[in-house]
Amino acid sequence: MSGGCGQTIDKKAIISCSIEDVRDENDEKIVLKLRQELLNKHSLPPRHDDYHMMLRFLKTMDFNIEKTVKAWEDMLKWRNDFGADHIIDDFCFKELDQVTMYYPQGYHGVDKDGRPIYIERLGKAHPGKLMDVTTIDRYLKYHVQEFEKALQQKLPACSIAAKRRVTTTTTILDADGLGMKNFSPAAANLLSSIAKVDCSYYPETLHRMFIVNAGFGFRNLIWPAAQKFLDAVTIAKIQVMYYRLFFYLLSTATNLLFVLITQVLEPKSLSKLLETIDSRKF
Repeated sequence: MSGGCGQTIDKKAIISCSIEDVRDENDEKIVLKLRQELLNKHSLPPRHDDYHMMLRFLKTMDFNIEKTVKAWEDMLKWRNDFGADHIIDDFCFKELDQVTMYYPQGYHGVDKDGRPIYIERLGKAHPGKLMDVTTIDRYLKYHVQEFEKALQQKLPACSIAAKRRVTTTTTILDADGLGMKNFSPAAANLLSSIAKVDCSYYPETLHRMFIVNAGFGFRNLIWPAAQKFLDAVTIAKIQVMYYRLFFYLLSTATNLLFVLITQVLEPKSLSKLLETIDSRKF
């Protein structure tokens, strides 16, 4: 299989490739303790016997073993009920082209530290039309499928490319044009469902999130409401970039999305992204 970032790769390639994996001594000790607790409770399937996965759950539970074991077991039950372990192969999201038309999104390239970058054009989302072509349940399955692909394919491939362990992603949300017209009860339900899945079952996978082109409506109405769906750890990783803070940059850039990607995107990925946007494929 291919070794390009974002593509499926052979696990043997990861083993044979030299990847820097710096670990904190104290983290290793508590991960080993958690691992033994999970083994004792028969709650560590071989496919999830992963140091970095256990560390993510420990971090989100402030390294409390008892709380982490509970969160881990809840995750295993959810994965079994939802079918997450086999969702990459078992689920076909045939309406993807229509969905991305009404909710433009996708991974593109890596940041300067080798993390995959995920971009959403929130201001161009049309929740009503989106729900005409899919359902909340099907979209949530697609969301989980993409998360699994990121963990099983993108992050290992990016680790090989960066020659160091890459365990998190960078997200850019473009709020240009975003207003109350983009929200509806269905949109709120979808956001709530996604936030619960992300925070509970895929913790500590986000490195940073940048929300760009945010206007006054976003700051005063949308952002305060959106924070109700997020935990404090996630909120701390989000940087909202308002129009007025960057007026001096707008004299040379179309909008803040372009200002930001030139700062965080790896040069080769940046040129490809600009070509994609220019050709209206993104």
